[in-house]
Amino acid sequence: MENKIKILVVEDDPVISTFLQTGLRYEGYAITTFAEGKTVFDKLKQEQFQLLLLDVMLPDTSGFDICRRLRQQGVDIPVLMLTVKDEISDRVKGLDSGADDYLTKPFDFNELLARIRALLRRSGKIRESPKKVAGNITLDTETREIWMSGMPVSLTPTEFSLLELFMQYPHRAFTREILLNRVMGYDYDGGTNIIDVHVNHLRKKLSDSEAQLIRTIYGVGYAFYPAEND
Repeated sequence: MENKIKILVVEDDPVISTFLQTGLRYEGYAITTFAEGKTVFDKLKQEQFQLLLLDVMLPDTSGFDICRRLRQQGVDIPVLMLTVKDEISDRVKGLDSGADDYLTKPFDFNELLARIRALLRRSGKIRESPKKVAGNITLDTETREIWMSGMPVSLTPTEFSLLELFMQYPHRAFTREILLNRVMGYDYDGGTNIIDVHVNHLRKKLSDSEAQLIRTIYGVGYAFYPAEND
C-alpha cells in the first residue's frame, strides 16, 4: 500500500463513486472515497494523498469552495474537478478556485486516466513511458498507435482501450462487467454481450483465431496472455 499512488475521491453519486473506485483500483491506485466535502480537510491532515478528484456539486458545499479553501491554507495537492456543468464560465471558475484540471460528466475513463497521469507527472509523482510492450505487441498511449511484430495494427477506440487494459495487466481475469465499465463508461446501459463483440473483433485484428492471446475464462470473462516469443 505504501508504494501506491493515493487518490482521494469526493463524489456523492454512488454510481460514479463505485465506478471510480473499481476502475482506479484495477489501475493500481489506492482509493479513499467520501460523499461529503466537509471530510476533505481533516482527511488531508491525517493522511498524505497525491491527487484529489473533487465533484463540484456536493450535498454540503461546493467543490469550488473546497478547492479555494485548500489553496488559501497552502495545500498544494493536484485537484481534478468533476462536474456535469459544461459552461466555459464554470470551467474558468473551477480553475480560478485553484483546480489543476476540469473534467465534465459523463467522461471517458481513458481520458480520466490520461488526465490523472498528466497531473501526477506534472507534480513529479510519476514518470512513465507512453509505450507498453507485451510479447510482440507495442502500444503507444500518446500516439494511440499499435504494432504487432513491427507491423501497424488499426484498432477502433474501444478495441484500443481493451488492449491497453489487457496489456497493463497480463494474465489477470477480467469480468465482462469490469471491461464494460472500463471501456464503455459508467453511463452505458446496454448489455455485457457488447464486450464479446469487441473482443472478437480485437482477436481478428491481432490474428488470434485460436483465442490464445485473449483467452476466454469461462464463468468469468477474459484474460490476456502475451506470446513469449515473436
